[in-house]
Amino acid sequence: MAKTSVIARSAKKPKYSSRIVRRCFKCGRKRGYMRKFGVCRICFRELAGRGEIPGVKKTSW
Repeated sequence: MAKTSVIARSAKKPKYSSRIVRRCFKCGRKRGYMRKFGVCRICFRELAGRGEIPGVKKTSW
């Protein structure tokens, strides 16, 4: 879980557009972020497993 100050700082508009930091809306993590869903890989796996992301389902072999 990211600190609230770090999350608040990333929400502000940066001076340059290349400095944009995209973070998971659920936990605030910046690494492993999936743009299409707006969450990190860890939260994506949790939400997909519970069936809370439309169009995504867990596969098994």
